[in-house]
Amino acid sequence: MSDFYLVYKNLTRKKLRFFLTFFAIFIAFLMFGALAAFDKALNAGVELSADNRLVSVNKINFTQPLPISYVRKVQTVEGIEAVAQFNWFGGYYKEPRQQVMTFAVDPATLLAVYGDDIAIDEERYDGWQKNQQGILVGKAVADLYDWKVGDRIPLHSNIFSKRGGSSSWAFDIEGIFTAKYPQADTNSVYIHYKYFNETQSFGGDFIGWMGIRTVDPKLNEQVIKAIDDMFANTPFETETVPEKAFNQSFIAQLGNIGLILSSVVFASFFIILVIVGFSMALAIRERTNEIGVMKTLGFSSLRIFKMVLMESFMLIFLGGIAGLFTATYFLGFLNNAPQFPLPDLILSSDIILKAVMIMVFLGLITGIVPAVNALRLNIITALSRR
Repeated sequence: MSDFYLVYKNLTRKKLRFFLTFFAIFIAFLMFGALAAFDKALNAGVELSADNRLVSVNKINFTQPLPISYVRKVQTVEGIEAVAQFNWFGGYYKEPRQQVMTFAVDPATLLAVYGDDIAIDEERYDGWQKNQQGILVGKAVADLYDWKVGDRIPLHSNIFSKRGGSSSWAFDIEGIFTAKYPQADTNSVYIHYKYFNETQSFGGDFIGWMGIRTVDPKLNEQVIKAIDDMFANTPFETETVPEKAFNQSFIAQLGNIGLILSSVVFASFFIILVIVGFSMALAIRERTNEIGVMKTLGFSSLRIFKMVLMESFMLIFLGGIAGLFTATYFLGFLNNAPQFPLPDLILSSDIILKAVMIMVFLGLITGIVPAVNALRLNIITALSRR
């Protein structure tokens, strides 16, 4: 009879206690996996930000516009490789609840700045550049609405209107782009700025912000100063920041999500620590006489110490692995949900590694005291205790 089998039988002898403890651990690691993946997806924009990319917005507020003429002026700044312009369209498909993140851009410069993130067939991209009424669609949006290349679709704006009063623009789907990284965003679509600018009834010749690629990240500070100094004391002053800082500012508006998630996870694991620690202590106390018998039969104190510790680890790992496994399916369900607003939720290798480290820590903390007590227990005391 192996030690592993003895540990398993001891662990499951009180089936109700085993199930309740296992379930508590299972829930804790299910929560950990789901919340960690959510936090990682929420910060995906920050993690995937390129070091040599900047964002320039209106100094008053990023919702305020900038003149289109700024793009050409910024392109002359030393140290800049490319500049891409963006204008928020405020789009929706058929009805307002079906929001589509639509940006009016210059097709000639989009990939020059964001080509590291966007993956698309070159032929399809060329076709989009040639067709002013063409639209470039992210895979997540195309899958959601079952759009295909060649479809002609209507997009409405809840901000702008066309000359003549209509709020609907018709577009030809010229290409569907994917992401070069698992958690990069494909929930957006791109239209021609020129077509949008020429057909809108108001707000012409303005953009929302500029995406800027520098020649070298070491030149970022120099470029930032040059841009902001260029437009200082004008009606449209700029604020230029690294892309990572810009994305972090959006996350900060939601509050300290990382702290909230960490607090929830810490509270759940603290409760697990108490529950499992108490269960292990109670289980060993109930088996005091049996430990005395095992030592009488020749089981060494060190061997019993290892068996008790193994029991704690087995309990934690059974519940933890089951929780992470279930979290994977839960995240997959969320990823396939219609209009899910975040990038794919992934139980990445670093999350799994962190979970395993927590399992080891919990197993050691909850098992070490009962194991030491079993190690020190002498045969006479064990056999006389009732």
